Amino acid sequence: MQAVTSADGTAIAYERSGTGPALVLVDGAMCHRAAGPMRPLAALLRDAFTVYAYDRRGRGESGDTGPYAVAREVEDLRAVIAETGGEAYVYGISSGAALALTAAGSGTGIAKLACFEPPFTGESEDAARLKEYTARLNELLAAGRRGDAVELFMTTVGVPPQAVAGMRSQPGWAAMEAIAPTLAYDDEILGDGRVPRELAARIGVPALVLSGGASPEPLQRAARTTADAIPTARHRTLDGQTHDVSPDALAPALTEFFTT
Repeated sequence: MQAVTSADGTAIAYERSGTGPALVLVDGAMCHRAAGPMRPLAALLRDAFTVYAYDRRGRGESGDTGPYAVAREVEDLRAVIAETGGEAYVYGISSGAALALTAAGSGTGIAKLACFEPPFTGESEDAARLKEYTARLNELLAAGRRGDAVELFMTTVGVPPQAVAGMRSQPGWAAMEAIAPTLAYDDEILGDGRVPRELAARIGVPALVLSGGASPEPLQRAARTTADAIPTARHRTLDGQTHDVSPDALAPALTEFFTT
């Protein structure tokens, strides 16, 4: 394991592969290097880039120093970018895209930014429902009911309850419970669920916001609205893709954007 030390002393684990310009990958909720889409994606990108995939704090092999603040996660990403030489391309998915946007808005060594479906669904969904999710999630985590917190997240994002019930009996469920507290981190990054327009307006690097043509309309709308809020951004739809985007569909779009 390789690791960098973030500003608050937290060890942030990462792995590096490939050759070429530095590209940092930022995971979404409930994912880390050993459980998520980034390793398969890195395998498709490493011929063109030096790819850095890292475990966000509280996940995988990274540490977690409290109390949590979004600024600490920005510092974590800044530490990984410093390890690349001080400037890098950055790709983030879902809540990881929201984190990358926050970092780009603070001028954190990002040369180009690509995002897939930052889930600012507050643009089109009921704000009261989003607030209810936040309150219930924090209540469950405070009570130590990590499994129920994971279930709440999964059913909220559209996983059928019967499917979640089956997952709870599988060996992998314990690993998801282990990182359940990070669900509150992702929720804090997303704020009120709407696109942070003031922050987005400060982004001055080339940006690409992607969405899947088969994704739910609230996610597609969030991607379009995010792109509209960033002065330097354009939006692109990947036909037939959902929020669980295929690395095979994603890698060519990222390669084209980062190399032109």
